[in-house]
Amino acid sequence: MSETLQTIVLGVIEGLTEFLPISSTGHLLIAEHWLGARSELFNVGIQAGAILAVVLIFWQRLVDLLMHWRETAQRTYLGQLALAFFVTMVGGLIVKKLGASLPETLAPIAWALIIGGALIFVVEALVARRPVVDVVTWKVAFWVGACQILAGVFPGTSRSAATIFAAMLAGLTARPAAAEFAFLVGIPTMFAATGYELLKERSNLGVGSEDWAQFALGFVVSGIVAFIAVKWLLRYVQTHRFTIFAWYRMALGVALLLWAH
Repeated sequence: MSETLQTIVLGVIEGLTEFLPISSTGHLLIAEHWLGARSELFNVGIQAGAILAVVLIFWQRLVDLLMHWRETAQRTYLGQLALAFFVTMVGGLIVKKLGASLPETLAPIAWALIIGGALIFVVEALVARRPVVDVVTWKVAFWVGACQILAGVFPGTSRSAATIFAAMLAGLTARPAAAEFAFLVGIPTMFAATGYELLKERSNLGVGSEDWAQFALGFVVSGIVAFIAVKWLLRYVQTHRFTIFAWYRMALGVALLLWAH
């Protein structure tokens, strides 16, 4: 398979999995296990392409937040997004300083997929007993920020899954509202992660070794696919639970464990 086709495949995988609660990092690591590893900058960069799709989807919401920030409700929501991002940023830097790195084998990813799938069933069962609440609280914002860190520490966890279900457990039981807040928090988080990796590679003189044509291709492909995937998911959660993703995660995790043996 040519390098260009590999990049397209990785871009499609990233675009499909970044916002579905099935782990984009886990799927990329699985794909790269066979296609060959890419730089961390490439992986984070194509994630930023997917995040750009969310900016395009929620552009009106973002404009409203910024243009009407003097209104109490809008200012509060912006503050909650900022809190979630701050918690993630501080926690992420601590994790980086402690030397956390991505696993080189598939077993940890497989177990994260299985455990995450089981937790989806648990969360859905708990939320089903609660009234529907679509108002974000400061408690929700804190736990969304804290749980974003899990995806970086345990590939296979899924950033979107960790944040959506953290929001639901913290009281934001309306799935569309939980998904929207999780996606909006992802915008500054992933762009900051991309900038961090770019600066790190620059300081290590590794930027020059990056294939920028392939980087750009992966960025564009992941953005287009993510746009379609997010549009579909936002419609899907209006009337469905997340249990279909739990079954998928557990099936894939078991398949990976069997393959590894």
